[in-house]
Amino acid sequence: MTTHATDVIERDLTEPWQGILAAPAPRRGRAGALVLAGSSGRVERDRVRLLARQGVTALSIRWFGGPGQSPGICEIPLETFTTAVDLLRANGAERVGILGTSKGAEAALLTAVHDPRVDVAVALSPTSRVWCNVGPGPDGATHPYRSSWTWRRQPLPFVPLDDSWTPAEPDGDPVAIRGWYELSERTHADRLAAADIPVERARAELLLVAGGDDAMWPSLPFAERLAARRRAAGATVRLIARPDAGHRPRLPGEGPAPASSQFRYGGTPEADALLGAAAWPHLLDLLHGTGAQ
Repeated sequence: MTTHATDVIERDLTEPWQGILAAPAPRRGRAGALVLAGSSGRVERDRVRLLARQGVTALSIRWFGGPGQSPGICEIPLETFTTAVDLLRANGAERVGILGTSKGAEAALLTAVHDPRVDVAVALSPTSRVWCNVGPGPDGATHPYRSSWTWRRQPLPFVPLDDSWTPAEPDGDPVAIRGWYELSERTHADRLAAADIPVERARAELLLVAGGDDAMWPSLPFAERLAARRRAAGATVRLIARPDAGHRPRLPGEGPAPASSQFRYGGTPEADALLGAAAWPHLLDLLHGTGAQ
């Protein structure tokens, strides 16, 4: 256990998954948050510390690619995340949120649908439906496509990718894969309804954050669909968007996201930071349950 000068107590975890738990010292709130990365699979150490400095007991875990886990995002049990909720509650969190980015946002929304103990779901660059696996499952196979998620050992309905898609960029250049998802929705239109994430059923309060220039997938149209379903059901939702931001909103205190030689993410460092700054007070308000609009 380590105490930093910023009054944050950290504990590295090795079981049941790799991760980090950080809490404010002294404890000065009842909020807890599970922080999930996207397809990078990393443990979000800096984001956890950022939240702990705001009075939130924050946990980030490696949910695939670790010891005993699927090497890719393939049929990941949502119970992975409900177990993390258990840990936050055991560490004093009375109000629990899940903050996820991209595929982590997909997990956050689905967990909130299936676990009524989740009070807040914050989805950065979300999808409105369940997609197929990204990478191999425990058997090492990537195809045929399977669901990214299971619940009670049953795979969730999903949308496969259409592998006829080809990138527009020259070989060797970073690729924008948004068009792959858009093509796949058209190709598999008959599977979309079954794969929709039923956020209208979630008890959790919902915050959606998306950029219109997202080059990875169309997160702003996805977020607008999620918000429309919530509103149609009479449930509350907050949607924070910027047309010029990309796939990686940055919260206050976080530097620009690193450049990639593999993917184009869209946006600019300035727009991504402005989107994160606009979402930040809503995120803290919901996690702490202070009720400001």
